[in-house]
Amino acid sequence: MRPRKEKQIKKQRRDASKGHFGKLARAWQRLATSRTWPVVLAIVAIFSLTSVALLLFEHDINKSFRHLGDVFWWTIVTASTVGYGDKVPETAGGRVIAVLVIVLGVVVASIVTGKIASWLVTWKIKEGSGLITQEKLKNHLVICGWKNEMPGLLLDILKANPGLTSENIVLVSTIKPAIVESLRSMPELQNVGFVRGDYVDEAVLHRANVKRAAKVLVLADSSINGSSQEIDSRTVMTAITIKSISKDIYTCVELVDSKFERYLEGIHCDEIFPARHHNRILLANASAASGVTHVIRDMLDMEENRLACKEFPAKFVGDTFASLSRHFMESENSILIGVLENTGNIYKRKREALRMAQRTPDISRLVANLQEVKKLSGNQPVFNPGPDYKIKPYSRVILIRQ
Repeated sequence: MRPRKEKQIKKQRRDASKGHFGKLARAWQRLATSRTWPVVLAIVAIFSLTSVALLLFEHDINKSFRHLGDVFWWTIVTASTVGYGDKVPETAGGRVIAVLVIVLGVVVASIVTGKIASWLVTWKIKEGSGLITQEKLKNHLVICGWKNEMPGLLLDILKANPGLTSENIVLVSTIKPAIVESLRSMPELQNVGFVRGDYVDEAVLHRANVKRAAKVLVLADSSINGSSQEIDSRTVMTAITIKSISKDIYTCVELVDSKFERYLEGIHCDEIFPARHHNRILLANASAASGVTHVIRDMLDMEENRLACKEFPAKFVGDTFASLSRHFMESENSILIGVLENTGNIYKRKREALRMAQRTPDISRLVANLQEVKKLSGNQPVFNPGPDYKIKPYSRVILIRQ
């Protein structure tokens, strides 16, 4: 086992080394083929020649120009139009060169300013058009798809995630850039990132830097003109593509219909929201005059924020539900109604559970452990489990706040 591990480590190092050299080679190739490169070389050559010529004219006459360093300093100061006046040419030839350096400095300043302005304008156009690659972002939220009520949805997302800012949200959609600019006119959403393209395409997801994202939310896209089956098919394909990029990405998916849910469960999708199914249940309860819809609406209200799933102190792992319930009643005056088991990325939970299950030397017990791992379900709510229920690791509490 040990030699095999060493081989794997060596291979990873070789791959990393190749990756670094590849990046440097690509950067050098871009630099060598750039139109700016010859201009920079020409400017450096002209400044060097004028500096040497000035030294030849002034060396024996002017005490201010004794060394090549003095001349280079004067050339840079003069070309940049700063002109300290600490060094001044005294010969006719030196003054002619000074005039050339001043003119050249104005030209160079115009070129540099124009290049910077051009780059900024190009970058702004690309950003507005959704053509920028979000390569610098990490631990961000990627939202695939579009909703007619997107501004309200984004504001609710920011409320539900106190540590999240608009700079860490990237929208991936085929909508027109003008709609996104309208969205960014809101002060809270002015820094939302945008990648224009079909999110089913893996290349488009890479432009949104999905691999380094903390979470991905895949919406049932309302901007697509198609049947609910077509929308759900695209949603499932997107989720499969995301999980193929990295199984560790926490993925939340909205479905129109619940019949596609089993496909998402097969790829260990972390959260699934079948919108039509939940709407149907609420409507059925409303027809029975049960008042359940008012209860749900009040609990899910973003302003009141009565219903909450949150972490608890680690010391309560292995303790009883009664003890944890007492803790939240005394510390927050909140009622504990249940526990959410196996929170976080379900793929990670299963991988860890599998590692723990294989530690037993008993073969019969090993089979039973593996069957339990297979049945493991992510974000599993357990309501009112009883006072003696043992709190498990990777759980969260389900609370009703005052």
